[in-house]
Amino acid sequence: MPPTARAAFVALVALAILAGCARPQAQPPGRRPDEVRAQIVRLLPPDTADRNGWATDMYAAFAALDLPPTTGNLCAALAVTAQESGYRADPAVPGLGRIARAEIDRRAAQHHVPQFLVRAALALKSPDGRSYGERLAAARTESDLSRLYEDFVGMVPLGRQLFGDDNPVHTGGPMQVGVAFAEAYAKDHPYPYPVDGSIRHEVFSRRGGLYFGIAHLLGYPADYPQMLYRFADYNAGWYASRNAAFQNAVSVASGVPLDLDGDLVRYAGGTGATERAVRTLARRLDLDEDDIHDALELGERPDFAGTELYRRVFALAERTARKRLPRALLPRIRLESPKITRKLTTAWFARRVDGRYQRCLAQARG
Repeated sequence: MPPTARAAFVALVALAILAGCARPQAQPPGRRPDEVRAQIVRLLPPDTADRNGWATDMYAAFAALDLPPTTGNLCAALAVTAQESGYRADPAVPGLGRIARAEIDRRAAQHHVPQFLVRAALALKSPDGRSYGERLAAARTESDLSRLYEDFVGMVPLGRQLFGDDNPVHTGGPMQVGVAFAEAYAKDHPYPYPVDGSIRHEVFSRRGGLYFGIAHLLGYPADYPQMLYRFADYNAGWYASRNAAFQNAVSVASGVPLDLDGDLVRYAGGTGATERAVRTLARRLDLDEDDIHDALELGERPDFAGTELYRRVFALAERTARKRLPRALLPRIRLESPKITRKLTTAWFARRVDGRYQRCLAQARG
């Protein structure tokens, strides 16, 4: 083989290997369910309680989602679970009662509700016989808190005034998957288990948390060069890494600095910074404002990478930069939550999970 052809062949093989690390991988032949479950047991930490139960629920999630349980895919799911919960189905949150009371007080102030009314409402007896205040003080997990809020809103008029239909517990379960994602996903995909009250309740279970968490992590097509970017998307939303790279290309082409957060449109209304920057390129892209807006609205779907806007922005930016630009970047997002006490970012999360993922792969090879 001539040197140039050999070099091209090596490059293609390397690209294929990298791409294989980033998307759900093909199922190797001859992998029986019991073999997959046995591998999961081996990959779990030795001190994990009920390792066989974890293996059963994880394999069931892959089977129900029709995702191949390859070593890479299993290690990706295990890495997120280890990071988010340490293999606890409904992990305890330090200081949860204090955090929740602060949220109640914040909302009361927002609605101009006096504190004496808040105290009186919390002193009322809840359906389990304890007062709401006692249950709040005893809350240790997000499931405890979520069910408390459900009772509080359903039974106490002030609860409806403060929270309406907005349960402040937005994530839960062993993979800390978003409740809103799970509820939306369940509308379009058959949930494989009997529902215990609601999809929200299922999220806090091991079986449901793994099912929806794995769907969020691996249940969408993404042509990323590394699994690292799926971990970032798990934290920031589907295609956030691809969209951050697009925002970078817009900045290069337009000279307009942008926050590379992966949000292409402003969903609260109005025109966002990314759309305004792209509009400055409209003539050079030969696209009008409606074309631009319609394409940007596809930012949470795989179709966006096939739009004329995507292709033309990258072509223009690469002519400007005189080099190929990345198609995936870690979004620059500061993580905000009452549970977070340090300055953390999506990039930190992705790299932390990726470290666990690499160690899992090494363990599987060893």
